Amino acid sequence: MKHNHTLKLTTMAILAAISVALVYLVHFPIFPAVAFLEYDPADVAILICGFAFGPIAGVAVTLIASVVQGITVSAGSGLYGILMHIIATATYVLVSSLVYRHHKTKGSAALSLLLGTLAMTLVMIPANLFITPYFMGVPQAVVVELLPFIIGFNAIKAGVNGIFTFLLYKSVSKLIHRFDRA
Repeated sequence: MKHNHTLKLTTMAILAAISVALVYLVHFPIFPAVAFLEYDPADVAILICGFAFGPIAGVAVTLIASVVQGITVSAGSGLYGILMHIIATATYVLVSSLVYRHHKTKGSAALSLLLGTLAMTLVMIPANLFITPYFMGVPQAVVVELLPFIIGFNAIKAGVNGIFTFLLYKSVSKLIHRFDRA
């Protein structure tokens, strides 16, 4: 029993490290007009964790990866970046992994990732409206003007990461769970 717990924690730590490495290796703006909104595939490793070990594990890895990422590879965004990453990704992984854990089928995986994408996109609207003006020192009206980009960015980022997760999860989960039975 202790072996399985240690293996689970080790796997979660590896997925958090992969998430941070993915931000370091792959990041680029989706919309040139708002170049600070950069796509990265970090959520793929976190979603895999949520699917493999459940929503609490997914949120735990979100917290760890967000803080490590925020003080290393994305240090320029500071506390604001950490907070926004936690809100966005925790919403995404929580919704996706809660839906997926009840029916672990390809159809359920696709639905869970779609619902997670929608949830993240919607949650980031008020998060940006209320948090961004405070951290960026701009009037809320400036953020309102950027909402089409913010909504598009979150939908595209979550959608692409959902597609990658959908394509990778079954293969990766076989590897993860192979050691559970060892």
